[in-house]
Amino acid sequence: FWDFLILFFCLPVVIFNEITKKRLLGDISCRIVPFMEVSSLGVTTFSLCALGIDRFHAATSPQASARPIEQCQSIIAKLAVIWVGSMTLSVPEILLWQLAQDTSSVSGAVTEYCTMKPSSNLPESVYSLVLTYQNARMWWYFGCYFCLPILFTVSCQLVTRRISGSEKKTECRGTKHSQCESHLNCTIIGLTIIYGLCTTPENICNIVVAYMSPDMSKQTLDLLNLINQFFLFFKCSVTPVLLLCLCRPLGQAFMDCCCCCCEGCSPDAASSEGSADSKLKTEMSSSIFFDKPRESPPPLLALGTPC
Repeated sequence: FWDFLILFFCLPVVIFNEITKKRLLGDISCRIVPFMEVSSLGVTTFSLCALGIDRFHAATSPQASARPIEQCQSIIAKLAVIWVGSMTLSVPEILLWQLAQDTSSVSGAVTEYCTMKPSSNLPESVYSLVLTYQNARMWWYFGCYFCLPILFTVSCQLVTRRISGSEKKTECRGTKHSQCESHLNCTIIGLTIIYGLCTTPENICNIVVAYMSPDMSKQTLDLLNLINQFFLFFKCSVTPVLLLCLCRPLGQAFMDCCCCCCEGCSPDAASSEGSADSKLKTEMSSSIFFDKPRESPPPLLALGTPC
């Protein structure tokens, strides 16, 4: 959902600015767009960490087949912590950016752009905090939004594989359960690889700009910033598609929802039976976030379409 917000709000603002050299919504967009982009990095970072912890718990549970289904309130609480924490850490971006104008020496046209400069109207204590954040912003990006999710995911995967390998030597687990666990681990690794590839150019550009900005022209800096933003947009576009393709239960549920909306709410008996069978298979398999084992399959009469 946050990836959708980035593509729906930030992408049109950036494209409009590049075409017209005018900032859509003025100073508001200069503050909101960086805030949403950094919040997106935080949501992805802490979500990958949460998924890594969940896979670790799944591997270390004494009886995987008896693992209870997590309650909806617990899931909502975790999502709230991830979202609120990400947005809280991104608040300095609102106070750091502001709108600036520049007049072209060739055409005389006035262009608008966003500059990273704290406002002098801020209280002295807040101004000093924002200035400290600006000086440490490059290493904060690199440590929290790049190293943390990658190192956390790699560590959880190594520990999980080690535990799973030792358990396979002592006891023989079900083939279906092992395949589900392996599939979920591959999904998390794929999400981490996409995130790492899309954030690597931004971290490299931040380090280069931090140490070579006096020797670089404004056009070069704007081009690097534009490249970083479009890598973020690419990550927001690819991540949901990758999640739907790798996570079969989630992808099947998405396709069932799309088919239901396209065909209407009155399918024939054959399609209803096929939908019931597909939903039964979906319920019996694991989800991307939490294991949902069942000792016996649910009755077909309890299944139905979202419509």
